[in-house]
Amino acid sequence: MLSASKKPNLQLGMFTGLADQLDQKHPLYILANKIKWSLFEDAFKVHYSEKMGKPAKPIRLMVSLLILKQVRNLSDENLVEQWSENLYYQYFGGEHQFQAGLPCVATELVAFRQRIGEAGMELILKESIRVNDRDDNSGGVVVSVDTTVQEKNVTYPTDDKQYKKIIRKCWKIAQEECIDLRQSYTRTFKKLGHQQRFKNTKSGAKQARRASRSIKTIAGRLVRELARKLSLDRLGFYLPALKLYQRVLSQQRGDSDKIYSLHEPNVKCFTKGKEHKKFEFGSKASFLVCQQTGIIMGALNFTETLHDSKTLPEVLEQYQRLIGKEATEVFVDRGYKGIAQYKSSTIHVPKPNKNITKLKRKKHSRRAAIEPVIGHLKSDYRLCRNYLKGILGDQINVILAAAAMNFKRAMRLWRTEAHRSWQLIYNLIIIVYRNLLSEKLKTTF
Repeated sequence: MLSASKKPNLQLGMFTGLADQLDQKHPLYILANKIKWSLFEDAFKVHYSEKMGKPAKPIRLMVSLLILKQVRNLSDENLVEQWSENLYYQYFGGEHQFQAGLPCVATELVAFRQRIGEAGMELILKESIRVNDRDDNSGGVVVSVDTTVQEKNVTYPTDDKQYKKIIRKCWKIAQEECIDLRQSYTRTFKKLGHQQRFKNTKSGAKQARRASRSIKTIAGRLVRELARKLSLDRLGFYLPALKLYQRVLSQQRGDSDKIYSLHEPNVKCFTKGKEHKKFEFGSKASFLVCQQTGIIMGALNFTETLHDSKTLPEVLEQYQRLIGKEATEVFVDRGYKGIAQYKSSTIHVPKPNKNITKLKRKKHSRRAAIEPVIGHLKSDYRLCRNYLKGILGDQINVILAAAAMNFKRAMRLWRTEAHRSWQLIYNLIIIVYRNLLSEKLKTTF
């Protein structure tokens, strides 16, 4: 794709532009001027061509849309619609005049995320840390680390659901390739589905179990028949899907690496000991938070079901990569038991100790502050359910959620400061007015 040319920073209107029309104390207005947009333009221009292809959208516009999507907790479709209605969104994206049309097609955000990848998202996270840097006097040497599960956008998996999906997908393949199946099992499939409805009743449980076994048998027959009747070139095209179907049909209850979703085969099952949610299906995410400021300084996604102590080295490496220094003290919960030192970082795991110092006890107590941070990431910044596809989508969503929370933290501080300044001005006006009124009363009497 051809790289986008920079928009001239000129006054396009007859009298004023967006910069003069908007409230200059609005948090989005301030954030637009705090972020170093040239940093993204220099880093991402390598993904574009200078000679051929369709002209791309400006890099600042696309990066601003990614930030706004997570900060405002919007989908791609809702974001591009609201952008054309919100002047602050347009100024944040680098516009100088009001634009009535959409900034881009929603699918262009998907392509841009895939183009810049995980490295580009880390650059956005690094910039969000720099924006908050004035509050971080200690350099973040004392940090807290914890993990959570980023759930994928999949239904609760059961064997019957997957067998039925395999049958429907086999029908679709046969229809697209004009394959005449020996038997489609359409009527039988519908009848078996009715029998499964009564699996929780005493009289229909046995019949429902028999129907489930029949559905699995039908799915296996259709997969094998497609493998026989597809031509060699088309068999190569459908071979990954057929192998996935066969793997689902052959997996047993006690297998360690099971398939829980046909459209997201990399989803894993996690048991975190929650009373209200015994199983969670997705990937493991780890976050590193500065104890002094609450700034998120590290965010990583792990597809495999690793022990928490095995995830810590990669998180600390990312912290060093983003900040440029190593954390001296790392406070974790008891799930990280098994690791006490990594390079120059000391890992503190809580354990019974009567001789613990008051300062260290306070730092262990401060570690619990990472729990509401994770809660806000899930409820406000799209970490509760990940709608982005694949492993890359998991990595992107975790890092963008952390960056958005950092940006929102800075915006909240600026709003508070603006409120305090106006309150101070109001109090001064009241004092001056009272003094003038008292002087007038003295002269009168």
